[in-house]
Amino acid sequence: MMDTINDVIGEYTTRGLSHFQHEKVKRKKESCEKRDAEIVKVEAAGMVKEISRRPDETQTVLYDIHYKYLVRQGSFIYLEEEVENRRAVYYDGRFYSDEEVTAAVDQPVTTEENSLSDGERVTYQYNRLKAVQYAEKWWNTYNPAYRKFENDCTNFISQCLHAGDAPMRGYPSQGKGWWMRNNRWSYSWTVANSMRLHLPQSTIGLRAREVEGPHKLKLGDVICYDFEGDGRYDHTTIVTGRDADGMPLVNAHTFNSRMRYWKYEDSTAYTPKIKYKFYSIVDDR
Repeated sequence: MMDTINDVIGEYTTRGLSHFQHEKVKRKKESCEKRDAEIVKVEAAGMVKEISRRPDETQTVLYDIHYKYLVRQGSFIYLEEEVENRRAVYYDGRFYSDEEVTAAVDQPVTTEENSLSDGERVTYQYNRLKAVQYAEKWWNTYNPAYRKFENDCTNFISQCLHAGDAPMRGYPSQGKGWWMRNNRWSYSWTVANSMRLHLPQSTIGLRAREVEGPHKLKLGDVICYDFEGDGRYDHTTIVTGRDADGMPLVNAHTFNSRMRYWKYEDSTAYTPKIKYKFYSIVDDR
C-alpha cells in the first residue's frame, strides 16, 4: 500500500510542477497573464483519503492535492490556495486512469421568498468582516455544527452569510425562506440555483441586490456561476479579497479554494458559455 501512496502523490507533487507542466498550472498561468499577474511559486502537497482493492489486485485511490500559488501582480503579492479531489486506478505499477472527481450538480428549485414563521428575526446589520473571517477559517475544512454535503458550495456560503448575522427564516418548509435547523434545511440554503433565485427576490431577512459587474462587489458579497450557460446555476462563492485591479478574490467549497480569482477560467468546470450573477448583500442600516 505504501508504494501505491508514494506513486500517486509523486505523480502530482514532484514530477513537472517545478517546470509548470501540469495542466492545472498551465490554465492558472493563462488566467493570470490576462490580468498581468504572474505565478512566482507553486507548491503542492498530496494526501490519500481512501484506497480500495479489488480481487484482481486493481486499486482505486481517492486522494487530494492541495495547491498553493504565490501570485504577483505588479507590487501586489498574495497567496491563492485550492484543493483538487482526484481518483486514480492503479494496477501492477501502472496508472490506468487518473481524473478529477466532480460533484453532482444540484437540481434547480424555486423558493417562496417572503415567508416568516412565528418568532423569527428578520432585521439585521450584515457584518462583512465576520462573514469573511468565517470563510477564511473554514475554506478547507468543515464546521461540525453544520451538515456536510457532497456538493457543499452553497451550504458553505450560507454558513458564511449566517456568520455575518444574516437571520434564518422560513422553517420548517424546505421551499420557503433560508434556513438550516434540526438536521433539515431549505433549498435556498444548500442548492446553488435556489440561492441565486432567493437572494434578489427576498424582501425580508437575508436579501441582496444584483449589481452590474464584479467591480461593484464588496467583501462578503456573493457570486453565482452557471458554467454551462443553460440558466441553471451550479456554484456559489463569497468575496474575501481583491487583487491589484480591485477585482474580487473568492473562497468556496466543493472545489475548496481561497483567494481564487473570481472568473474561474482555470476550473475544469469552466466553459466559454459561462454566465455570472453578482449579488451585494442588503441589510437594515
